[in-house]
Amino acid sequence: MQTLQIGNVTLKNNLILGPMAGVTDLPFRLLCSEQGAGLLCMEMVSAKGILYNNKNTKAMLEIDEREHPVSLQLFGSDPQIMGDMAKRLVDEGVPFDILDINMGCPVPKVVNNGEGSALMKDPLLAGQIIEAMANAIDRPVTVKIRKGFNDASANAVEMAHIAQESGAAAVAVHGRTREQYYSGKADWDIIRQVKEAVSIPVIGNGDILTAADAIRMKQETGCDGFMIARGAQGNPWIFRQILHELETGEALPKPSIQEMIDMLLLHTRMQIAFKGEYTGIREMRKHAAWYTAGYPKSSGLRRALSEIETYDELAGLLERFGRQMESGN
Repeated sequence: MQTLQIGNVTLKNNLILGPMAGVTDLPFRLLCSEQGAGLLCMEMVSAKGILYNNKNTKAMLEIDEREHPVSLQLFGSDPQIMGDMAKRLVDEGVPFDILDINMGCPVPKVVNNGEGSALMKDPLLAGQIIEAMANAIDRPVTVKIRKGFNDASANAVEMAHIAQESGAAAVAVHGRTREQYYSGKADWDIIRQVKEAVSIPVIGNGDILTAADAIRMKQETGCDGFMIARGAQGNPWIFRQILHELETGEALPKPSIQEMIDMLLLHTRMQIAFKGEYTGIREMRKHAAWYTAGYPKSSGLRRALSEIETYDELAGLLERFGRQMESGN
């Protein structure tokens, strides 16, 4: 198992749960930690949301003592605000281990504010933000970037250089441009180019959906770590699977239907405990669709999932689905 050093933080392995808005909340992070993830990344948080004491932002900053090490991700475009909010988080005792800067989010409302992947178009400003945050706190600051804003400006290597020179302790590279969003194929060669260009750890991101993908990314890019995001949706086992195959060369079998159902119900109970049944169940609908994707007749199940409102309804629905799968009907 390969450890990974990011600044003064040592990860037990180099598998990282990537930050996903509306997905990597506390219950999901804990599940991925139990399955072996070496670092957990929180949902991205607006620096201005912290500045203006937004109630929803405050709820997103909750960290459980069981999930360390954990990375808190901020987005914003004002170096002064980003640096000040980084310091405020530390001063207020938010117990994150690593602070990440989002320079990869492709969502229009973020990009149109000059935040997220829009910063790929302004390397000078990006460097000022990184420097302001690295100087503001004594915890490692990392940066998540994309290949570029579009194919005509694939400047990930330049951005990684700037990140390193501005005080970043590591850089994660998603092998797609902002224009691609999450479509098409991730360009892993850009990850290799970044790895060859800088001395700080480079974390590869994009299209790691199986253990075999992680092994292939390592061979093709030489990256120091792997960031798994969409590959973990409905599949927290992916961390255990990758670790097992990296250590033994053997692939673990896919979880059984009963294991899937048990994990989904555990996730649901944790979500309800964290957010209450009304919100928890509604947020679990998308997770349940991911957990059950790919099974025979799962499209009918997903239609039924969109209407459930209580834990008991979900448990009954999954029990019937499990029996149906076992009987083959």
